[in-house]
Amino acid sequence: MPFEGEVVLVTGGAGGLGEATVRRLHGAGAAVVIADVNDDKAGALADELGNKAEYVRTDVLDSASIEAALAAADALGTLRYAVIAHGGFGVLEKVVNRDGSPHTFDGFTDTIALYLSGTYNVLRLTAAKIATLEPKENGERGAIVMTSSIAGYEGQIGQSAYAAAKGGVNALTLTGARDLSAVGIRLNSIAPGTVRTPIMEFLGEEKLAKFAESVPFPKRLGAPAEYAFLAEHLLENPYINGEVVRIDGAQRFQPK
Repeated sequence: MPFEGEVVLVTGGAGGLGEATVRRLHGAGAAVVIADVNDDKAGALADELGNKAEYVRTDVLDSASIEAALAAADALGTLRYAVIAHGGFGVLEKVVNRDGSPHTFDGFTDTIALYLSGTYNVLRLTAAKIATLEPKENGERGAIVMTSSIAGYEGQIGQSAYAAAKGGVNALTLTGARDLSAVGIRLNSIAPGTVRTPIMEFLGEEKLAKFAESVPFPKRLGAPAEYAFLAEHLLENPYINGEVVRIDGAQRFQPK
């Protein structure tokens, strides 16, 4: 198994994309730290997986919280990998709304904090830890995958905050990879299109079918397992670095 003896940190590890990633990497032999704030779901997932899976309550905006998750990884083995897949909320506001009011500043800054600042916080602390390891034969110490969105390229009306955050992740990918090249850590990102996560299920089949109409092929929403498949590959493939990889069935967001 390619990840036997290695540890992977997965933020948002109890969410749709994160849970699928946890399951796939655990199945590939990795020990997994499930970093999340959903105690019930993350705890149940860790209990189900049993050996080599541990839940650590982790707030990505709290450095001490992340450090605790990294410390927990030490008890499981050698932390060389991370998948940053946390989410939580979004705001749907125009820069100037229909009633003439401006976009709420808190809505913008909170979104940037969660999706961009939180991502960077996990990246910097995890990379610093991985950088202390002895390199493998190929000179690599580890690899990290961040999560963007195709909204970072084609943000829709009302998505200015989310699009700006994910565009920031896109911009961070190459410059971060260049920074981390000195310590032998690869950095890539995944930009999903519309994925059928548990939170999307609440929209109902009619609305989900309308979303699927905008996907050229395959004519459906993406599956969390497909994100996890790509995350695993990006962690494994030693020559993919500094890339934002779209996984969207050739979908391109229209203005609305």
